[in-house]
Amino acid sequence: MMLTCLQAVRTTRVIALLMLIGVLAPGVLSATPATDLARWKLQASRVTIIRDTWGVPHIFGKSDADAVFGLVYAQSEDDFNRVEMNYINASGRLAEVEGEAELYRDLRMKLFINPTDMKAKYAASPLWLKQLMNAFADGLNYYLATHPNVKPKLITRFEPWMALTFSEGSIGGDIESVNLRGLEQVYGKKPMTDTPDDADVDALPAEPKGSNGFAIAPANTLSKHSILLLNPHTSFYFRPEVQVHSEEGLNAYGAVTWGQFFVYQGFNDRLGWMHTSGGGDVVDEYIETVTEKNGVFSYKYGAEQRLFKTVKITLPYKQGGTMAKKEMTVYYSVHGPVVRSMNGKWITVKMMNDPLHALQQSWLRTKARNYASFLKIMDLRTNSSNNTVYADADGNIAYFHGNFIPKRDTSFDWTKPVDGSNPKTEWQGLHAVSETITLFNPKSGWLYNTNNWPFTSAGAYSPKAKDYPKYMVSNPENARGLHAVRVLNNKHDFTIDGVIAAANDTYLTAFESLIPALLKSYDTTPNSDPNKSALAEQIASLRSWDLRYSVTSIPTSLAIFWGQDLMARSGAAARAKGVSVDEYMEQYATAKERLDALARASAKLTTDFGSWKTAWGDINRFQRLTGDIVQPFDDNKPSIPVAFPSSTWGSLAAFGMTTRANTKRIYGDRGNSFIAVVDFGPRLTAKSLLAGGESGDPASKHFNDQAEMYSKSQFKDVWFYRADVEQHAERTYKPGE
Repeated sequence: MMLTCLQAVRTTRVIALLMLIGVLAPGVLSATPATDLARWKLQASRVTIIRDTWGVPHIFGKSDADAVFGLVYAQSEDDFNRVEMNYINASGRLAEVEGEAELYRDLRMKLFINPTDMKAKYAASPLWLKQLMNAFADGLNYYLATHPNVKPKLITRFEPWMALTFSEGSIGGDIESVNLRGLEQVYGKKPMTDTPDDADVDALPAEPKGSNGFAIAPANTLSKHSILLLNPHTSFYFRPEVQVHSEEGLNAYGAVTWGQFFVYQGFNDRLGWMHTSGGGDVVDEYIETVTEKNGVFSYKYGAEQRLFKTVKITLPYKQGGTMAKKEMTVYYSVHGPVVRSMNGKWITVKMMNDPLHALQQSWLRTKARNYASFLKIMDLRTNSSNNTVYADADGNIAYFHGNFIPKRDTSFDWTKPVDGSNPKTEWQGLHAVSETITLFNPKSGWLYNTNNWPFTSAGAYSPKAKDYPKYMVSNPENARGLHAVRVLNNKHDFTIDGVIAAANDTYLTAFESLIPALLKSYDTTPNSDPNKSALAEQIASLRSWDLRYSVTSIPTSLAIFWGQDLMARSGAAARAKGVSVDEYMEQYATAKERLDALARASAKLTTDFGSWKTAWGDINRFQRLTGDIVQPFDDNKPSIPVAFPSSTWGSLAAFGMTTRANTKRIYGDRGNSFIAVVDFGPRLTAKSLLAGGESGDPASKHFNDQAEMYSKSQFKDVWFYRADVEQHAERTYKPGE
């Protein structure tokens, strides 16, 4: 009893102190338990945040948990809206904020993520991980307690288990591969009917998702240290730049996804890791043979008839000024949930669902000290949607094509739904990392990935396709891959600036085949064809083009508008021939299709900009007007010319537009986001760049302070060591101050 009283006295003193110094508003005190406030303030006292001259937060904590506390607090300062929205989405609660239109997005998440299950996994976590999850929740809650003017959209108190709902950093993610229209047809208006595929929509393909990673061995660098390029292609402002340090061996720098407590793509003083989306085929669909009797559904499995597992899911949603809800009964076979129908049969999906180990792997790799320890962490095998490009201070470079790869019977075509009634289609455990496609110190002295296949990843020393099951590769070669090989091969004097130059090489490899095909089409077209004279100037411009982009280039504008038009109209014909749109454009498009596309592109340029002779920089622009997650764009407001275009055309530096906007100009919102190049010398050196800036607040000077540099690919120095951070400090403080 005496101990309890003593603790109460101490708690009262701490709260009185907080009131005295004005850290916490009286209204906040009344809404938050005093014991929580005292505990949070005590942890905050063990954390120091130093903001450098670019606003990048460098978090220094006594323990790993202290560092996590400070990291999520600092993220909340920069953009709490994005932090909260990531967890609203990850927990399947978007419709509670956005309304009924998001019901099936929520359903998709809830098919795989269940709060009861997450709470049980949290309870079963090792103590060290539980401490990190506790610190994660405490740091976010302390931010809300010390910022009463911040009004959450939905989550007013974060719980430790929530970290498990968002345990891996990829923007794509396996769950998002499930088609929302398919879910709606099965569980909404038209159950047991065929689901049209999104590929049937004859429209311009989506902006490519993905990233670039280069690793250069000491033999090919001027410093004789390994060099790593980190170049994620994500939606802009998706990941801020941070450094997080503790006295327990943590010292990670790089990009962190809003609300997560681990650096997703980055480096410590000994090694670095860059994830590129792709890897193996790890999400499989099963055709279930369904029988319905008196409203009860079963499916065939071998000689058995098994009942579907049924689960009732409640989906709250905002409806005007009130809340409504829908209840749905969802079905699971032994393979996974029913997600769509095809030819009158239900399709289930199977994917990795191991958030506990995924969160461990995401954290532990940030503390790895050498290749052996990094490889051991890879053995957790829960990075399902990514490849990994690696480099370290010992001079090693490495590549892992995927990580989570189920063993499967190679007699089946795993790119298509397989027969769920056949037990031979079951996964047979996981491949060991040593069985997957990997590289370690290839003789080329370099390796890379651009979301393409691994069979050019180290030039002549790349893995061979014949040595691996087809399901270990999900993507083909791409134009960026061809480009990367050219800028990396047979070069032995790389520096940080040299790698930056290579990553911004201006050549557009996709047009190597497309433009000659267009010129041939023009040259073989009879003079009597109206396009012959009408397009003479445009053809002359493209004939003399060196296939390099620049802000002053007119052929770049013409070629990209032509390519976009031809691509948008080639979908149906490509599907009819059973080839990709790229293949159709290169090999099968008729002369008339090519020339008509050029005529339409010329007309559009003239209509929108006054002439088809419009410089690329007058069209391709960077603009950041608000802190909204989906950015608005306005041709009448200031913007900055950008030279590098969409990666569709083979540009290594990527800048593409995905937001539907009523504008004439192209405003990038996906592509180069966080970029860094690291030299792993005895004293690490690095340069980095962010799209726009660190803060999501338009009133902050760090909202757009890197925009001009970004548009020109001019990098800033990374302040990695504390003495350098302090020398370039803009502000030093404790959380809550």
